[in-house]
Amino acid sequence: MVTPLPPARHLTGLHEAMTHFARDAARAGLDVEVPTCPEWTVRRLIGHQGAVHRWAHGALLGTDLEWAPLEKQGRSSADPIEWLRDGAIDLVTTLVAAADDVEAPVFLLEAPPAKQFWTRRQCHETTIHAVDALAATLGRPPRAEETWIGSDLALDGVDELLCGFVPREKSRLRATSPVTLGMVATDVDHGWTVHITAQAPVTTRVSPDEAAAADAVLTGTASQLYLALWHRSDELTSDIWPLWHDSAVH
Repeated sequence: MVTPLPPARHLTGLHEAMTHFARDAARAGLDVEVPTCPEWTVRRLIGHQGAVHRWAHGALLGTDLEWAPLEKQGRSSADPIEWLRDGAIDLVTTLVAAADDVEAPVFLLEAPPAKQFWTRRQCHETTIHAVDALAATLGRPPRAEETWIGSDLALDGVDELLCGFVPREKSRLRATSPVTLGMVATDVDHGWTVHITAQAPVTTRVSPDEAAAADAVLTGTASQLYLALWHRSDELTSDIWPLWHDSAVH
């Protein structure tokens, strides 16, 4: 079983991601294209991430914010990177101050209480988009070894994606003939299977051997799986990709 990371680790992960995001966005330049987000520039990436931070901050405070004005504010800011930092600071301040039993909306399966949910979700949201900023500096999708992402955080992120996002009713991961995908993390001794039919997918945490026996298998370190399953790296080859990419799982 995957042991959930404590909130303190998610906060550390969010801080690490913001540090890299801001640095790489500045290095790349605001008008540079982002290889891992087709048709996006770094400026638009910042507008998106800063809007997410503000939207999550509002959710925790019970404020329903409109998305478009937030994103536009970031893209038109005189200093978009500073605007991004400001939103992240406000978000973290609210996360830390929130009561453990704060009531706020959550939207994934197996979601923990709202404070834990939003701390975890914003850690991974920011980490993945910080990888986008890195890709903009490199001019290509990065390899896992080129990132700062530790195996513990990556494992947690893969588990959130496979057990939280993928099995939702709105998931577009569907197949006319049943098929099972296996994900094997080689460095942390964990595996998952995703059983796909015409209904919502079913994810099961399994041993690496059980995952390796699936119809199609993706194998790599936790960090490699994390990036590949979120479409942020092309270093892993697998026969899962036609189905996974066509479903636009993200």
